[in-house]
Amino acid sequence: MNGKSEFDAVDLRILDMLQADARIPNAEIARRIGMAPSAVLERIRKLEKRGVILGYHARVNPKALDLGLTCFTFVRTEEPVGSVESGQDLADIPEVLEVHHTAGQDCYLLKVRVADTEHLSRLLKRFGRISQVRDTRTTIVLTTVKETLGLPIAQAEAGDSKE
Repeated sequence: MNGKSEFDAVDLRILDMLQADARIPNAEIARRIGMAPSAVLERIRKLEKRGVILGYHARVNPKALDLGLTCFTFVRTEEPVGSVESGQDLADIPEVLEVHHTAGQDCYLLKVRVADTEHLSRLLKRFGRISQVRDTRTTIVLTTVKETLGLPIAQAEAGDSKE
């Protein structure tokens, strides 16, 4: 994929609506766009086939599952340059929601959700049992101002990538 030039305004509007509400009926998307439901369904299927739409998910309140503490942990490892083996080991831990292989002093940035600091302590010990992990630095989130998986499609459509 080469970027937004592969999409017309209709594709971008469909993606924007699906990001806002993945359960929106095709007929409602079609009504808002002014197209036939069958044409909207065909576009959505093409976007799925091309790997633009990766899936549909329910957003679950972490506090409801006693996972109210969010943390970001930098992990330094000793592994060959370009290797992500320990990153995969970290990704296999259920409390780890995101693993980003990074440039700089640290090798990985993780987003984790746990119940409390005791749970965090046990999790950090688990990280330390991964043979290549040498060091961790963790920041505990006090308040989340914004958290989204939604991409700024409206800005892409308008061409407002610069302010």
